[in-house]
Amino acid sequence: MSNDMLLNDVTVPVDLRSRLLKFRVHRDHDVEEETKTGRELEQAEQYIALSDKVESALETLSNNLFQELLGIIEDKMTVALQEVLEQPIQLRATIDWKRNAASVDFHIERDGNTENIMKGQGGSVANILSVGLRLFALTTLDESKHRRFLVLDEQDCWLRPDLVPRLVKIVRDAGSALGFQILMISHHDSANFDRYADRTFRLIQPGSDGVSVVVHDPAPESPDDPLS
Repeated sequence: MSNDMLLNDVTVPVDLRSRLLKFRVHRDHDVEEETKTGRELEQAEQYIALSDKVESALETLSNNLFQELLGIIEDKMTVALQEVLEQPIQLRATIDWKRNAASVDFHIERDGNTENIMKGQGGSVANILSVGLRLFALTTLDESKHRRFLVLDEQDCWLRPDLVPRLVKIVRDAGSALGFQILMISHHDSANFDRYADRTFRLIQPGSDGVSVVVHDPAPESPDDPLS
């Protein structure tokens, strides 16, 4: 016999009938909440089942993008190295992933042979690579928070004097293309910068009047320039 029949056919005190009706309301509400919770639990289980696949897909995408970006750096820096050093070398990078973080080892290749960037060229490769990586890093910063200004302190220290103008030209061209203002500090003769720098400041050893500064504004670049 159903509860409805009991309520209809049996004389029940008013307060008991009221309590039974409240129980029915609570029961119906609990059944509705249980059904809703069951649906939410089912959706959550579906999301959990997909989470591993989504995480794997995102990791693969991230790795692919990083590899693509590194390939661009390899290509651009190879061009810079060849232009400055005039040698048939190529920059190569090896990625090692540990704990979801990438470490990159750079080296150069010459005729299929691997050379250490710090030893094979007496540090000149490291000079050029350091400049390129700094320029690249600056392009990734938020322009609204970081001014596009770069200081290169002794980044030509391992270059022969006759190669310095080639590096200066690359820095000048990159800065112009990327909208950077670049200050280069060097112990090389300031004449090595005159051809491509917008302005040079030569600091003269202290005399009786202290350190003196000689400012030079280079003449316009000649169309016959061998590096143009």
